[in-house]
Amino acid sequence: MMRVAAEIKLTESERTKLERFSKARNVARRLRERPRIVLLAADGVDNKGIAERLAQDAGKVGRWRKRFARQGLAGIIKDKTRPGRIAPISPSQRSRIIKLTVEAKPEGMTQWSRTTMAKEVGVSPSSVGRVWTAHGLKPHRVKSFKLSNDKNFEEKLENIVGLYLSPPEHAVVLSCDEKSQIQALDRTQPGLPLKKGRCQTMTHDYKRNGVTSLFAAMDIASGRIISKCMNRHRHQEWLNFLRHVAKSVPPNKQIHVICDNYATHKHPKVKAWRKRNPRFHFHFTPTSASWLNMVERFFRDITDKAIRRGVFHNVADLIIAIENYIETHNSDPKPFIWTATAADILEKVKRGRKKLYKLQSA
Repeated sequence: MMRVAAEIKLTESERTKLERFSKARNVARRLRERPRIVLLAADGVDNKGIAERLAQDAGKVGRWRKRFARQGLAGIIKDKTRPGRIAPISPSQRSRIIKLTVEAKPEGMTQWSRTTMAKEVGVSPSSVGRVWTAHGLKPHRVKSFKLSNDKNFEEKLENIVGLYLSPPEHAVVLSCDEKSQIQALDRTQPGLPLKKGRCQTMTHDYKRNGVTSLFAAMDIASGRIISKCMNRHRHQEWLNFLRHVAKSVPPNKQIHVICDNYATHKHPKVKAWRKRNPRFHFHFTPTSASWLNMVERFFRDITDKAIRRGVFHNVADLIIAIENYIETHNSDPKPFIWTATAADILEKVKRGRKKLYKLQSA
């Protein structure tokens, strides 16, 4: 069935008013266009013809023609009322949202959501979201931390940061650690590849095909990585890696090794080896301060880019992937630039300890 446009019949009074509006210069453009549509419709022109004459959309012409047929002159002269802006929440509600967010928890839960807070305060979830955004509150997020209780924290910090900011001449500074127990994980089913409109898929379950440990030393000046994968991470493997480092660094250079306090690094046999190799100088990070060891940044990168989403049928495949990533990295190495001074870090640690002490005393 074909749609038939509404028939428009005008009285003399209506035509006079419409013609006046269509020619007026002191009214909005839309109030001149609508009367012209109605006048042409009254003259028997169809919607398509009106649209062509006035360079308007045919759908728009049809809407105003239909509205005049239903509501008369008032339907095109007056716009429909539209809802105003969302009513702002009161200052007391805003203050309550902030206070509850930072000082309380919902019944039986560990953190607020927009829905639970909206129900508690009696506002919309969107209003809660706007308050949180305005005040930088993110109750859905949590960050982990640990303040070092090392008695020699300040001394060790200044020593290591000094190596980063002002490394000694004729020496190589190496940030060393091991990434232990890297699992060779194989998926139980093949995933779907990435394509337009769909991300890559992987099964949530997996098969374990063994582990390896990556020993790595990062030259802080160049970003180059010296590495070796081994089955275990005992003091024997650590000594094996140190010998590998010694062969990789020119014999005329001193070697400053930054490492953590893992027992393997301080084994009696390791200490004896250090005495026999005086060009090695060891600098231990404070306890609970692995963030001070720059090689951890490299471990994060290799995990994200080569390991986490990999599929490994055996340990050999995993080691090949690790070595390929390191080889690519070393072909164009870029150092991580340390910018924070020891004084800046100490100031932040002091503030953290002060807040922690207040919480423990409360």
